[in-house]
Amino acid sequence: MAKFSKMQVMAAMKETGMVPVFFNKDIEICKNVIKACYEGGVRVFEFTNRGDFAHEIFGELVKWADKECPEMILGAGTVVDAGTASLYLQLGANFIVGPNFNPEIAPVCNRRLVPYSPGCGSVTEINNAQAAGCDVTKVFPAGNVGGPSFVKNVMAPLRWSNIMVTGAVEPTEENLTPWIKAGVLCVGMGSKLFPKETVAAGDWAAVTAKCKEALGYIAKARG
Repeated sequence: MAKFSKMQVMAAMKETGMVPVFFNKDIEICKNVIKACYEGGVRVFEFTNRGDFAHEIFGELVKWADKECPEMILGAGTVVDAGTASLYLQLGANFIVGPNFNPEIAPVCNRRLVPYSPGCGSVTEINNAQAAGCDVTKVFPAGNVGGPSFVKNVMAPLRWSNIMVTGAVEPTEENLTPWIKAGVLCVGMGSKLFPKETVAAGDWAAVTAKCKEALGYIAKARG
């Protein structure tokens, strides 16, 4: 059962403006990454369904985070079918994210009032997802479908939209500022926030510092 309400999830996404996206088959690495992000000010974290037995790792992380990072909102990403969404909801996912929009996932999440953020690459997809009850739509891959200008131009006619962007997002002022100015609700960030060499070295302090830096740029851009 989700620990946080839909309103709490969306408020946290908006307030911090960034959702780290991560997967590793080593649960201890995952714990260290989540804790480092938490200490850096992050309150929403997307664990991606990208490896064998990923759901088993997620289930353990939810129980662990409840004690170690009580304000962290954990969700599941790379969910492409309704069965997988149900599985993660049962394990305590507070939100579901996908690289695509699958209309069959929306009612599964809506029944439990859990946000479903599907990947969309056009105005029609975004609008169809909203009609299905998706309060936050993810533009993916954001860099390929048009970047910040795409978001800005979508927000003109669909000004009520809550858009998360993932893909081609980096923790630099030069990259983050245009996305924020375009009107995104939040950005999703993976490999640029957790370089392989940083994870391999176990330099969790560097992850915390990078999170603080990125959140600072987001706050500055919002002015």
